[in-house]
Amino acid sequence: MTISLSSIKRSGRPKPPMVMMYAVHGIGKTTFGASAPRPIFIQTEDGLGKIETDTFGVLKTFDEVMDAIGTLYNEKHDFKTLVVDSLDWAEPIIHAETARINGWKSIDDGSKDTAFQRGYKAAADTWKILMEGLTALRDERDMAVVMLAHSEIKRFESPEADAFDRYQPKLHKDASAIIQEACDDVLFCNYRVNTIKTDVGFNKKLVRGVGSGERLIYTVERPAFLAKNRWSLPDNMPLAWNAYASGIPYYAAQQVSIAAE
Repeated sequence: MTISLSSIKRSGRPKPPMVMMYAVHGIGKTTFGASAPRPIFIQTEDGLGKIETDTFGVLKTFDEVMDAIGTLYNEKHDFKTLVVDSLDWAEPIIHAETARINGWKSIDDGSKDTAFQRGYKAAADTWKILMEGLTALRDERDMAVVMLAHSEIKRFESPEADAFDRYQPKLHKDASAIIQEACDDVLFCNYRVNTIKTDVGFNKKLVRGVGSGERLIYTVERPAFLAKNRWSLPDNMPLAWNAYASGIPYYAAQQVSIAAE
């Protein structure tokens, strides 16, 4: 590629967000994705229930997933958001494709080729292919990408403190790192919980958790969970698309454009 002054581009134009949202089961991740502007779902699990939205149906192979992405990239349409539901159900598809490419029974089949996490390292390359396709939809087709995942609690070995438990996406650590790096936002959702201490005598206190059922999005990392955002969003907000989108420059710019018209 020849570099010249004519190739200079102005940075700073807002892009639609690429976001991973992970949460405990049944909190409303899919409803959040379905509330985004003109969504189309790539389903790797049958989790839509009674939600009415456009979908490619439940896809079971890597080729089907990439074909769906290719269709959105190559064909004319008016969809504004791609929702992947869910990443942790997509992971076995990624693993199966990696094993197929390499001629393995599975990515941890006990052979010398897959020993010592080599199979999972190879799966990282397949994840990167998926992420390149999703990024192309965001960058070149102006589509927001919302990737949903379930959470799990795992021990975190901190280099600065004693090990502690925290929520994280239910994915292999290499896959999770690749996705987090590609995303503008990594959002954790959970119910708001408060604790109450009750004196039960004999200098003992009983601590119990209470909650109202309020569901929150957390946008900044804390010891209890992974999270990040690139937009200076509030540390937490209600679990609702409008609450999230109100702080995203891309959607703010669209409102300005609409008002100008």
